[in-house]
Amino acid sequence: MRRVAQRISGTAKKSFGMYQKAAALSGAGHDLIHLELGRPVADTPEHIKRATIDALLAGDVHYSDLAGTAPLRNALAEKLRTRNGIAATPATVLVTNGLTHAAFAVFMALLDEGDEVILIDPHYPQHIGKIELAGAKPVFAALDPADDFRLAPERIESRITSRTRMIVLVNPVNPTGRVFTRSELEGLAGLAGRHDLLIFADEVYEDIVYDGAAHCSIASLPGMAERTFSAFAFTKSFAMDGWRIGYLAAPAWAMAGLLKITANDVTHVNTFIQAGAHAAITGPGEVLAALVEDDRRKRDFVVQRLNQMPGVRCALPQGAIYAFPDISGTGLPSQVLADMILEQAHVVVEAGSFYGAAGEGHLRICFGSESSARLEEGMNRLSNFFNRL
Repeated sequence: MRRVAQRISGTAKKSFGMYQKAAALSGAGHDLIHLELGRPVADTPEHIKRATIDALLAGDVHYSDLAGTAPLRNALAEKLRTRNGIAATPATVLVTNGLTHAAFAVFMALLDEGDEVILIDPHYPQHIGKIELAGAKPVFAALDPADDFRLAPERIESRITSRTRMIVLVNPVNPTGRVFTRSELEGLAGLAGRHDLLIFADEVYEDIVYDGAAHCSIASLPGMAERTFSAFAFTKSFAMDGWRIGYLAAPAWAMAGLLKITANDVTHVNTFIQAGAHAAITGPGEVLAALVEDDRRKRDFVVQRLNQMPGVRCALPQGAIYAFPDISGTGLPSQVLADMILEQAHVVVEAGSFYGAAGEGHLRICFGSESSARLEEGMNRLSNFFNRL
């Protein structure tokens, strides 16, 4: 009688990694610098807050459209067409409780018991539990760190079986900071077409790219709109992680199935915060540019400091908010090193192995999660640690 359902007893084995280990030290009063969580430190821009407050005070507090309010879906469809090159309409846009919810809806609506889903390794671990909850099996296709984690179709194709249903693509990449080129994505698109596979594209970092790198939505490529589920969120671009709002661009044939999932688990996203999301997506571009520029400055500082530390080599990430330094020169496994850094330096970083076998020999360091002053203190502590090591 006292048991949880079978479908969850063996799922989501990975959780929040070093964050949970750090909780014990934090509770003991230690001053920890958190560079493990992919959360923005910036406050949500004022015009977004004001639009939400105005909607709340105006009485936008009741049920609304199951797929999202009409003004927001109209604005999102326009953004998807003009900025992403995705042939979206309001009828093919679904507003969700963050990108996590969009992923859950796609996996639950599209996967059957025994299906296989390929995750590109290094992968984002939080997708695994949702795939397993849907009854499917995650399969990992490792990219080559010596090849700069290039999106190599032959490495993915070798993992395809008769049970493969879907490939999960994260672009820009968490954890490596890679921004896949159009040519790389064309290779993946050809693979999906040959094997009649679906693509779930996690594009939460679409706006956070540097040095002229260009984000390309795979759904914009020829023949891909009908097999791609493109997920986005306001989380990183507009520092709205606690708001829990995102959206999904999906093929028309799948919308009824997706709505069966979302209508049953949340009914719809809360009404008045959709006004804030509308203000974000239609607001001045200077706000987003300023947030990305702050991330770029922090990226440059962190990578410069890391490359001065013994046993550490770090390339400049092209996108997202993570440095992925190679620490193989220390001779220590990444999890051992991350644990030592936590215990001795009181800096929380994530082991590269948390993101799969291809991540071994690296650490993931989030440069967007602390203020500049705290980030500098964190780099000082890491420098002292590696010099002692």
